[in-house]
Amino acid sequence: MEGKDTKNITVLIAGRPYPLKVQEGDEEAIRQIVKEVNEKINRFQLTYTKKDKQDCLAMALLTYAVDLHKNRQGNHQEPSFDPILSNKIQQLDQLLDHLLQ
Repeated sequence: MEGKDTKNITVLIAGRPYPLKVQEGDEEAIRQIVKEVNEKINRFQLTYTKKDKQDCLAMALLTYAVDLHKNRQGNHQEPSFDPILSNKIQQLDQLLDHLLQ
């Protein structure tokens, strides 16, 4: 992803900083995805008060993975799908891949 149109940013997920190198045009979408992920983690923390942050992060990740799987399955069975949802899920998938490297 090296190039002149990339920039370094740091995002906070579940209170931990993650440095990323992103395409400048993707920064806003990535920050929105990070916000949504943190909101989902916070909802899990409020619902499951006995679980630690790592458990809530794993549960949030699992919900996104299930949504992605359902979306991919739906794409093979039915040509009509929500392109906005598909795009958000793809961006989240790319962000998670990058964070796990």
